[in-house]
Amino acid sequence: MAKNEKRVQVTLACEVCKRRNYITTKNKLNDRERIEMQKYCRWDRRHTLHKETR
Repeated sequence: MAKNEKRVQVTLACEVCKRRNYITTKNKLNDRERIEMQKYCRWDRRHTLHKETR
């Protein structure tokens, strides 16, 4: 495998306002499911749940 085939870019969308606020990477071999994180949403001005989108 090449260097970057295991890591993929994913977009995180806020569950409250539905905006796509963050882009991050994850290891697709170790993390098969969609990731969920508590991140700051600048439109809601608070920490909200952000889920991975496709």
